[in-house]
Amino acid sequence: MSQSIAIRTNARRLLLVAVLSGAAAVLSACSEEPAKTEAEVPRVKVVAVEPKHEVTNLVYSGSVKARVEMNMGFRLSGKITERLVNVGDRVKQGDLLMRLDGIDIKLAVERAEASLAAAKQQFDTADAAYRRADQLYRDHTIAIALLEQRKLALDQADAARISAQSAVNEAKNQLSYTELKADRDGVVTGVYGEAGQVIGAGSVAVTVAQDKEKEVQIAVPEMDVGAFSIGQTVSARFWADKSIALTGKVREIAASADPLSRTFAIRISLDNDPRVLLGMTATIEAERKSAETGVTIPLTALSTQNGETVVWLVDPQTETVSARPVKAEAYSGDGVRIGDGLQMGDVVVIAGTQFMTDKRHVLLPEGMKENLAATGTVKPAS
Repeated sequence: MSQSIAIRTNARRLLLVAVLSGAAAVLSACSEEPAKTEAEVPRVKVVAVEPKHEVTNLVYSGSVKARVEMNMGFRLSGKITERLVNVGDRVKQGDLLMRLDGIDIKLAVERAEASLAAAKQQFDTADAAYRRADQLYRDHTIAIALLEQRKLALDQADAARISAQSAVNEAKNQLSYTELKADRDGVVTGVYGEAGQVIGAGSVAVTVAQDKEKEVQIAVPEMDVGAFSIGQTVSARFWADKSIALTGKVREIAASADPLSRTFAIRISLDNDPRVLLGMTATIEAERKSAETGVTIPLTALSTQNGETVVWLVDPQTETVSARPVKAEAYSGDGVRIGDGLQMGDVVVIAGTQFMTDKRHVLLPEGMKENLAATGTVKPAS
């Protein structure tokens, strides 16, 4: 009897121990924090803040011109009798372009030549008289006063002969001025006179451009003229043929603005290309870099917290994120310019900001942590 009681008592003790052990195991499992897996820690896309010059593309249109273009006109007034060229004609040095009526000048040449013939005759007569007087004086036949008179008459005749010769030369020069000839090889880009028209001295009659060196002239407002410098390289494209892309160099910048348009004329030399014709419309593209560096980040990096614009910074050491208020200054195609709140070396989350919370653990892209450490410019997020 006593033995059966002892067996039942031991059984109750074993059952109690088993129950207590199970309860302890359950309580222990409930008190332990579940381990985080790699899938529960988000991998974020980040960017390190670096100094960057803002670049603005400047685009201007201009026309193709010859570097050397001559406005040619007559040296005297007259009536045009012949126009021998048209716009687009190629001319050689010495080719006749226009001719004026030269009848009156031809008459002046004939009159001057007649006066010259008379002056030569007078000179020959005075020279002969002087020679006779000189011989007579040597023979002691006449006085020296008569010899001096003959010498004076000879000098006057010689001066008259020289004057008459100059008049002939002047009249012939005037006659040559009735013909307008090309000073050099080129192409006719403008004709401003017709046969029968009376044109004034110095008025432009024909424009001839050298078809070797070409350039584009653009008008730039004063706010952008500082972006150009002599020798600067720019790109040039042409409306007539989109396949033509040339490199040009700034050759000349006007020292003062045009009084009417308030723009500065800039001439850009082009590479020699036979496909580029005078008068074509060209598009010139240049870059202007800001003098100061700025902080620009992608627009996706911005988020809001408690009514403030913030970005999420990553501490590369602990790989945790924290919010930092920032001030956005300007928006562009490259992102948003931050005026205050970020410093060089900050690591900013640029994707998945809606899932970020303070002190949350994140995973940096593979190799990113090593790269940040290697640069030595990255600072922990404060």
